[in-house]
Amino acid sequence: MPSDDAARLGALYDAHAAPIWRYVVHLTGNHAAADDVVQETLLRAWRTPRILAEDPDTTRSWMYTVARHLVIDEVRSAHHRREIAMPEPPESAVRDATDAIFDAILIEEALTTLTDAHRTVVVRAYYGGLTVAEIAEDLAVAEGTVKSRLHYGLRALRLALQEKGVTR
Repeated sequence: MPSDDAARLGALYDAHAAPIWRYVVHLTGNHAAADDVVQETLLRAWRTPRILAEDPDTTRSWMYTVARHLVIDEVRSAHHRREIAMPEPPESAVRDATDAIFDAILIEEALTTLTDAHRTVVVRAYYGGLTVAEIAEDLAVAEGTVKSRLHYGLRALRLALQEKGVTR
């Protein structure tokens, strides 16, 4: 923006920003909205070369008209009509546990298809949170055996879930 335009815009701001802000607050009762309307009004003045070229004292009616039209446009907008003011935000949404329940039922049914050795290792590892070493110690078997049972147990579990139509 050339410095000449900057000086003219500064003169417009000095002459009209405060009165327009008070006018918009009077119309809306909203200080934040008034700030936005003043900013948009000055932006439109800056984009209109004939307004920048005129004496700042003679542009007051144009500035008030633009501000009033901006307020009217906001009131008529779908955003304004559908917006509901709330004193505090609503509680955060809680996920429905239905999917988790169905998933748990499917997994439980699929686990019943495994052999006892495979099921024991899978349940202790994934539901008990035990390491391979801890499972091996609890079952008194080698760690390699636990790894093998875990591998084949998970593979059988995946197949059982696929037979039930689970694809994820």
